[in-house]
Amino acid sequence: MKKKVFVCVMLIVMATMAWAGGDRDGGSDRTQLTIWQLNNRQPALDVLVGEYESRANIRIVPSYFDVDGIKDAKKVAAASRTLPDMWFNWGGSLGGFYAENNLLYDLTDYARANNWDRIFSPGALNLATLHGQLAGYPISYNALAVYYRRDIFNRFNLRAPTTFEEFERVCSVLRENGIIPIATAGQFGWHVMRFVELLIEHYAGAELKDRINSLQVSFENDAVIRALDRFQQFSNQGYFPPGFVVADPNDTSIAVFTGRAAMEIQGQWHDGNIINAGQDINNYGTFAFPSGGSNRLSSFVEMTQFNANLSPERLEQAIQFNHFIFSNENANRFPEQYNLPLPRLDAEMPRGLPNVANLLALANRNGIFTVLDQSLPVEVCDELYRVLDGIALNQITPQQGAARVQVGIEAYLRSR
Repeated sequence: MKKKVFVCVMLIVMATMAWAGGDRDGGSDRTQLTIWQLNNRQPALDVLVGEYESRANIRIVPSYFDVDGIKDAKKVAAASRTLPDMWFNWGGSLGGFYAENNLLYDLTDYARANNWDRIFSPGALNLATLHGQLAGYPISYNALAVYYRRDIFNRFNLRAPTTFEEFERVCSVLRENGIIPIATAGQFGWHVMRFVELLIEHYAGAELKDRINSLQVSFENDAVIRALDRFQQFSNQGYFPPGFVVADPNDTSIAVFTGRAAMEIQGQWHDGNIINAGQDINNYGTFAFPSGGSNRLSSFVEMTQFNANLSPERLEQAIQFNHFIFSNENANRFPEQYNLPLPRLDAEMPRGLPNVANLLALANRNGIFTVLDQSLPVEVCDELYRVLDGIALNQITPQQGAARVQVGIEAYLRSR
């Protein structure tokens, strides 16, 4: 499978290079820029690219990927120095790799000269600053919480839990009545991680959790082991879908949409997914996972990153394109394909997406922490994902799993 992914990615990279053909479009005066973006934004981006090309002397060549496909494609392109002119990325360790390895354009001076502090929210700019560089153009600021089916909860006289004990009772009642409590999927690791990091937050508390994430405290500690143990218990009790370890995370919502499952961890973009799936948005609500303390939400930023090789003129053209794509006007035209509201000071709260305002209010009131797969180094996350598979399949104990992750952390620190 890995070989097939690599071959597909190489074909895409080669095709993108062939399309680009340099800075000019077939010898004409039109500058050509390449962009890699997530495929769930393709319907909007295809329309907007056409509109932008008709008003600007430029050609935009997009390529689209799913979440894990774009990660693989960027890794291949980074190794061969064939990254596009601009690409979608996340913050933390995922986006930081490109800053650390001098692959992207540092926007610090550009942002200062163009008063980006008067355009973007300070939280988004802060999360987009990596290794001392402004590593990208912020396109979304995201908070994650528990999405749940109101109608299913009502059927069994359940309410959104406010304590961990209440959450466990909700899961127990749902399971007893043939409903999968939590939809998740283990392929690639990141979706299961969303739930496990909340268990760690519950057992460690906010301060210790942050120290664990920043590698100041060993992963091999009692709080982490207890969290992994509870994850294993939930798996053994059937609180996750059958076969979830090998399931595709892009398909987790199917179980919720069909009523087989009641909850999943998602961000405010999920309102758009619900509407696009033809679901009644009024059947869906959100609540902060009751981890204890202030019940912090995990969060992350998304951005457009720009190739370090861009000339100042081409960088300006690329940024003006992003200004157009991520304007309030165009986001309101395609609200289901953006993570709204945009991370701008003049952002408008989206209409018809009722859970978005609640999620952002929860984030402001409860506080946030950076999602685990962006706070931990990629190498450590990969080991964590393997450990979670082993724990879910009862192949290793929580103690062994924590120890294995710590070995990975120490190997990473030695390599620095």
